[in-house]
Parts: sequence; C-alpha cells; structure tokens
Amino acid sequence: MKTYLECIPCFIRQSLELARMVTDDPDLRERLMRESLKMAQSLDFSDSPPALAQKMHRRAREISGVSDPYLEAKIKFNRFALNLYPELDAMVRQSRDPFETAVRLAIAGNIIDFGVKLALKDEEVHHSIEQALEAPLDRDAVTALRDAIERSSSILYLGDNAGEIVLDRLLIELLPRHKVAFVVKGAPIINDALMEDAREAGITDLVEVIDSGAAVPGTILSECSPGFQERFEAADLVIAKGQGNYETLSEEDKHIFFLLKAKCPVIAQDIGCEIGSINILEKRTASKVPS
Repeated sequence: MKTYLECIPCFIRQSLELARMVTDDPDLRERLMRESLKMAQSLDFSDSPPALAQKMHRRAREISGVSDPYLEAKIKFNRFALNLYPELDAMVRQSRDPFETAVRLAIAGNIIDFGVKLALKDEEVHHSIEQALEAPLDRDAVTALRDAIERSSSILYLGDNAGEIVLDRLLIELLPRHKVAFVVKGAPIINDALMEDAREAGITDLVEVIDSGAAVPGTILSECSPGFQERFEAADLVIAKGQGNYETLSEEDKHIFFLLKAKCPVIAQDIGCEIGSINILEKRTASKVPS
C-alpha cells in the first residue's frame, strides 16, 4: 500500500510523541522534529507508511541513544492483557464457535497500537473487546480462514504489538500448533512485539517463535533476514495481524489472511470499510486467482 497525503499529519504527530518520550531537552526535541520534517519532505509516496516510520524511529534512536522508547508501555500492556487472559480464555471455551470467538478477540487486541494512539486507556481495550464480540464480521471469511488453516502444512502467524499478542494466544491455542511459527520483530520499533514479549505472553511455550530480523512496524521483506524470507516463501499460509502488515504486504503475491481493526481513515478507505470495524481480508496468490 502506498503512502497518502493524509498519512503525513499522523507521521508528524508520532514524531512529536516520540521526541517527548526520549528526551526532556527542548533542543534535542527540536532536532528530532526537524529531522522528521526533512524525511517527510523527501518521502517517496510509492513507499508504504511503515517504511517512513522505520526511518524516523531509527534516526530518533540514533540521536537520543534510547534503544526502546516504548519499553515501559509494552511491559504494562503485556501484564494488562495477561490479567485479562483467564476470563477471555473461558469466554472462548464456552462460546458456540470457539474459533470465531478467538478470531474476534485476536482482532480486538489490535487496538493496542501506539503508532495510532499513544495515550491508550485500559477501558478502551475493554471496549474494543466488547465491540469485537458483537460487531459484524464476514462469516464467509471466517470459514475461508478455518479451511485454509486445515489445508495448510506450514503457517506463519505475523504478530503485531505487545499486549495484543496475548489475545493472539487465544487463537494460536486453537490452531494445529505443529504447523505454526509465530513471528516477532528483530529489534524494537514502536510497541511491536519482540521475542521477550512472546515469551512473557506464553507463546514460546505453544509454538515455534522466530523473528523477522527487521525493525519495521509491518513486514517489508527486503528489510528482513534471509532466513525469514525463506520461511515466508516456504509457508503455505500467512496470517498477518494489524494495519502495518496490511500496509506492507497487501501487494505481495502470497496467500495471506489479514486480521485487523481499521483504526484510521486511510486504511478504512483502502479496504473499503468503516473506521473501527473488525476485518478478515484474504489475499490469494496470483496463481489461484481465476482468469
């Protein structure tokens, strides 16, 4: 997905939030903002929004010396989600269709996205969960996902954010685990999940966990490690969580199911859905598209 003009204000907002997080020095904050404005001025609109975010966050880490500005927030939301887990697990097990309920909850967790909103409140996560359990969801897409999982011999599950991955665990526990590899980022970027987050969420006890070898709020294959690229190519099916993965992979020739909550007007317009809606989007390989 390309970058739209409407992405620029979000980029500047995120730059300012990041500058405030990494330093109290007004001169350093100004320098960080000027660097971000230079990047925005020279950006290639054919690139995806996460490509620009990657450059901005990388430069901020270099200038400030702060390697993981969102660490405390990630720890907080991992613990918050783990406290919710027993109740949500019981909800899944007691539902008429545990698979659909787990899919809905996994998508609900996508609200924990500091690239979209840094000052996220606990009650907003609770509201997202309540909404996701009742919101319209394409039942045909649920069936297609279920069938694709059964037919596939190898599945890559691309995780998104810390905290959110605890809700992914609800779905992973219902998958054929011997087929699944869960993917985290190779280094800190916004509040995206790392290996230690997967470990804390209990996912490393369930399935193989690998990292992409990259620090991108999405999955830009050219930035990923050769080992990950090989795993991506070899996988029969990819389940990709969140807007960043949609933005970076929606044009790849790969069988992918995107599970996401549409949190911004650009994404909603690109998908053709309402802001706040929960979505399962299937991207098939070119060889499987009828002529």
